[in-house]
Amino acid sequence: MSNDLLISKLADIARKAARTLVTASYEDRQKALENIAAAIEERQAEIIAANSEDMERGKSSGLNSQLLDRLMLNDARINGIAGGARKVAALPNPLGNIVRQRTLDNGLKLTQVTVPFGVVGMVYEARPNVTVDAAVILLMSGNAALLRGSSSAEKSNAILVTIMRDALSKTSISPDVIQLIPSHDRDTTRALLHARGKVDLVIPRGSAALIRMVVDESTVPTIETGAGVCHVYVDEDADLEKALPILLNSKTHRPSVCNAAETLLVHKNVADKFLATALKELHNAGVKLHCDEDSLHVARDHNIPAERATEESWSTEYGVLEMNVAVVPTLVAAADHILKYGTNHTEAIVTESDANATRFIALSDCAAVMVNASTRFTDGEEMGFGAEIGISNQKLHARGPMGLEQMTTTTWIVKGDGQIRK
Repeated sequence: MSNDLLISKLADIARKAARTLVTASYEDRQKALENIAAAIEERQAEIIAANSEDMERGKSSGLNSQLLDRLMLNDARINGIAGGARKVAALPNPLGNIVRQRTLDNGLKLTQVTVPFGVVGMVYEARPNVTVDAAVILLMSGNAALLRGSSSAEKSNAILVTIMRDALSKTSISPDVIQLIPSHDRDTTRALLHARGKVDLVIPRGSAALIRMVVDESTVPTIETGAGVCHVYVDEDADLEKALPILLNSKTHRPSVCNAAETLLVHKNVADKFLATALKELHNAGVKLHCDEDSLHVARDHNIPAERATEESWSTEYGVLEMNVAVVPTLVAAADHILKYGTNHTEAIVTESDANATRFIALSDCAAVMVNASTRFTDGEEMGFGAEIGISNQKLHARGPMGLEQMTTTTWIVKGDGQIRK
């Protein structure tokens, strides 16, 4: 069977199965997610065994440390995945909500209500947690899921899908609402992206290269999740005691994720007080430093290893313990730097000036702005979404962490009493 026919078949199966979702009650969908969470916890040993195979294969094939970190599942991460499913189950029902309603002069009653997209494809890299996060969000919002993970996580994804389908088999919802697309052939991704009319939406989650490929090639509508070249700007009115832990957390807490900071910008008026300490602490945390002229002088004066940043450095999403550093003359200069090199994901300002915070927010064209807080808070679970299907940095339909509400569209229901248009 060709890949095009395979995807068409899987999409047809998923769409038919989705009828059991759209006719299921909110409580039915909640029960399904609770079953999935419990099954993941009960079969933790199977998950870790499968993931260990992926990890060994990844190490043997030279998978970089960033991808290995994203690939790894341990007890804490598996418990987090199950906990995320429970949090999604506890969220308000996203379906059937009235967006607006009115009665026209001719007596027609109009109601706009939230409904599922239908069949949603996910294309993602080396993050088996996305397999569950995406599935439970899509199920709870009434959508069928076509999951196309990477070959590096093949065993992990397979056992997680098996566990979820087994859990659904004990409910009124068909297990066929979750379909795992084979990952050993790259052409299955192309077939998914070209399945217009069979698949209603495709969401990529992974590297900038993956996202760009999906957006450029897909004939199916897409929601573009974003690469994360995020910045921390330390303003001239910053509380420097707050600034240091915010900076370190933004960079070092988990450097492989998209909301980790890649560049530190420091106002020139506080550079003398802050920069030497910041560079030293970053270096002590294992961060490789790429500095502009001013910050490089500070590093060398204090015997802190650093190298000169290149033009390419400023737009690089490192995903590892590397960071750019620059001194800027004004807040506007910081915003200009972000405009030029950022990816519209997350920007942070550390300042005690409300006026400066307000101006920075106005100048930051991005999905999330942090004021005196770490960039790491741009996260579905942290923001109360339970889990997330991705973080969108585009401007159409959804922006920022995407949870249940963002996985719905709307239908107009028009009720009449025999009216005809004249």
